[in-house]
Amino acid sequence: MRILGALAIAACLHGQRLVETVDLGSLNSTRTTRPVIRGTEYAVSSMEPLASQTAERIMRDGGNAFDAIVGGQAVLGLVAPASNGIGGDAVLLVWDAKAGKAWSVNAEGTAPKLATIDWYNKNRDGKLPVNDTLLSATVPGVIDAWYILLSRWGTKSFGEVLGTAIALAENGFPAPESLASSARGRDLAKYETSRRLYQGGNQPTAGRLWRNRDLARTLRRLVEAEKGAASQGRLAALKAARDRFYKGDIAREMGAFSEANGGLFRYDDFASYTAKVEETVSIGYRGYTVHKNPSANQGPAELFALNVLEGYDLKKLGHNSTAYIHANVEAIKLAMADRDHYLGDDDFVKIPWSGLLSKDYASRRRTLIDPDRANGDFRPGKPDGGGDRPRDLQLSGEGDHEGDTSYIATADRARNAISFTPSLHSGFGAKIMMADLGFSFNCRGDYYSLTPGHANALEPGKRPRSTLQGTLVTRDGKPFLVTGSPGGDDQCMRTMQTFLNVVEFGMNIQQAIEAPRWTTRSFPSSPFPHTMYPNDIGVESRIPVATRAELVRKGHKMTVHGPWSMGSNGAILIDTESGVLHAGADPRVNAYAIAW
Repeated sequence: MRILGALAIAACLHGQRLVETVDLGSLNSTRTTRPVIRGTEYAVSSMEPLASQTAERIMRDGGNAFDAIVGGQAVLGLVAPASNGIGGDAVLLVWDAKAGKAWSVNAEGTAPKLATIDWYNKNRDGKLPVNDTLLSATVPGVIDAWYILLSRWGTKSFGEVLGTAIALAENGFPAPESLASSARGRDLAKYETSRRLYQGGNQPTAGRLWRNRDLARTLRRLVEAEKGAASQGRLAALKAARDRFYKGDIAREMGAFSEANGGLFRYDDFASYTAKVEETVSIGYRGYTVHKNPSANQGPAELFALNVLEGYDLKKLGHNSTAYIHANVEAIKLAMADRDHYLGDDDFVKIPWSGLLSKDYASRRRTLIDPDRANGDFRPGKPDGGGDRPRDLQLSGEGDHEGDTSYIATADRARNAISFTPSLHSGFGAKIMMADLGFSFNCRGDYYSLTPGHANALEPGKRPRSTLQGTLVTRDGKPFLVTGSPGGDDQCMRTMQTFLNVVEFGMNIQQAIEAPRWTTRSFPSSPFPHTMYPNDIGVESRIPVATRAELVRKGHKMTVHGPWSMGSNGAILIDTESGVLHAGADPRVNAYAIAW
């Protein structure tokens, strides 16, 4: 009773919303709601069962992890079109087993050439439209990511890996509840092309067959282009399929539709686009190497936080104890301040990587954490090579820290491994279906800053600094873990918690995914107008009441969420000694893992 009384008093003092719930079992239990899925040949984990099954079939039929992830993600975009699809963007992390090397694939979209800060100041009152219209979009990057995977590392053709997606789109698949619910949105109803595809007589109903024949035709056009160039060899055929989307009739149709519907995209924006294969950025953490995508995403912020946390004895603090959560949240706040201040498209801004990733810098940042008090200030640091930039954040009004993204990971018998995070950013992205092509564009353009000189300031052809990210962990030069999660600004926190649950607390991969979670919004939100909620913290109600009360006493402004509401992780852990693959999938969502 004393604990509950203190909690009530703290809640009144801080004006916070705290919900008391019944504990759903011992936090120390080794039981999980789902088993770890284990195999020795291959594994897949994704956000939808049909996508996982598709990827598994491709590997069962002799394809490798790269072939499988393209086919799986094509189905993922079909059955979960509110969160991803061929109009989306993506970041990928790749372990190339033959070369023994990690790679980043940056398939973030770019701003159209007509999009400038001056244009939005003159025509939109200095505001970016959030989650709506083609003025919030960027060039789709997913199909170029497919091309890179298949041409550089894959073994199969577009026709082979897209066959299941085309068949399901043409013949129908049982609509999941999430699709039926999202398709009823009023935002879709504003646009004739969206109403025609998702509402009225074609509205998805949970458990009943639903078709997207428009998308099937679009994918068939890629396969037709590939077949037409088959006599020139496999690589030329793959490029012909890719080029039909970015340089052929599909690109011309997208450009014409954009111009007719108030968008700034023109044919040349698609024709000049290319995804990028880059070196990863990484840090060492207690014998593991943690890899992230280097440019135009938030992934490196997890590295900044891990460097800070490496100075703590996290095991001694205890999993999800008051001290543990406090240290994690304060480290993330510092990391996200550096995210906002320094990270952007490195084709346009210089990122001081050596300073940001150094252990000495992390040691200096660690001294800013008061173990007894939360800090709500925005505190970017001064790493070696870092400079001053203008800030762009709000402390009032509504700021969206969430997002609609998806995830898929694969690993094969050669131990190639891929983390693939595709997204539309928010439900159905820009909301308007592109003509009769069967998909919508992402709305990632609402992430830009309209403050000149900001690291994420809008410029033509520039990629926004997105929330997309995943994690690839290696140990002794071999792949150990691929993991990722939808969740907007929360993504780094979700993958970091999964990683620490494994390496610090010895959890198996399913326990690591299912463990109770925390989050914070005490940093500028990625979407416009970049609102920050100082000292905000959210926890699942499975975090003990006493722990919550102590966090409130430290000055955290707490919201308690449902017991299974903060996560959507997928992961594959590779035991480098036994060779066993361990796949996990989050029970909070439709995620599904398969291994053999």
